Amino acid sequence: MNLLPAAKTSPLVSAIIATYNRAYIVCEAIGSILNQTYKNVEVVVVDDGSTDNTRDKLKQYGDRIRVVYQKNSGPAAAWNRGILESRGEIVTFLGSDDIWLPTFVERQVSVLQQAGEEVPCSLSNSWLRFANGQGSTAFQYVRLYPAHEEGIWLNVAEVFATRFVLFGQSVAIRRAALEKTGGFDESLWFLEDYDLALKLSIQGPWGFVREPLVVWRQGTTDSLSQKSLVERVQLKENIVKIRGRVLDTLNGSERLQRLRSLLRRELRQDRRELWAARVGRNGRWGAVTSEAVNFAGRCGTFLYRRSPRYPKMETAKLGQRLHEPGAQHTLLRIS
Repeated sequence: MNLLPAAKTSPLVSAIIATYNRAYIVCEAIGSILNQTYKNVEVVVVDDGSTDNTRDKLKQYGDRIRVVYQKNSGPAAAWNRGILESRGEIVTFLGSDDIWLPTFVERQVSVLQQAGEEVPCSLSNSWLRFANGQGSTAFQYVRLYPAHEEGIWLNVAEVFATRFVLFGQSVAIRRAALEKTGGFDESLWFLEDYDLALKLSIQGPWGFVREPLVVWRQGTTDSLSQKSLVERVQLKENIVKIRGRVLDTLNGSERLQRLRSLLRRELRQDRRELWAARVGRNGRWGAVTSEAVNFAGRCGTFLYRRSPRYPKMETAKLGQRLHEPGAQHTLLRIS
């Protein structure tokens, strides 16, 4: 028998969509939220200064969604506005060109409830649909192979220190944990979700769902992921900034030595790639030099990812106490 009060068994979940000139596709994202099996969900759509007919498209939903309009301020500012306008105990995000499968919210809430208050968020796997027609899952793409269908991910910080894992549209975050991070960094127009993920990763272990519950699509020419391929220098500058300031916050305890070592290694490579991106803009020989540096970096990364030093996903079953053998709590304190 379930003796928990209804407010605890079905907490309000805020589903936030930030959109800019996506009138042709945003309704698919909204529809995937309204079609969730878990019903205690509020939908907040932030129109970040669209100049197409997005406003007209959103009117059809009436009071089933809440729409906020603002001048174009970038993705991080739009996400933060959505957080401010939302009321849920659990906060989620969905790109306006992506969709959730029907059980996304139900599965995430279930994992968070079983994991306990000390777990700040839960991340599901996702289907990746690339613009060239190829596909994969997010976990497979970055070499994450959890042993359980769902459970506790113990070494989140070490994994996120070394690679990007699809995060923004695949995560459910406790509001209290989100507020501790300070939200999205509005100075970042690329990788603002990676920055938030790293900040959350140092709060402790996460929940996870191995089954893909999100469809991420790279099929639109105006997607941020497509633009980031062009804005190479800015992208690399942001990576250096994000990883560098996380490294600066870690205290000197021996328990954090491995994480510091991983971040230092990544930062060395990031700085080389930033230099190469800048040089690559300086004519033909700059481009040749840049490609040579990047090729050497790719070779090094290929070998590193197949070495024992590359962090693999460490997990525990739901319900297993985090201090039990094989389930060490990896909560990191920052100064």
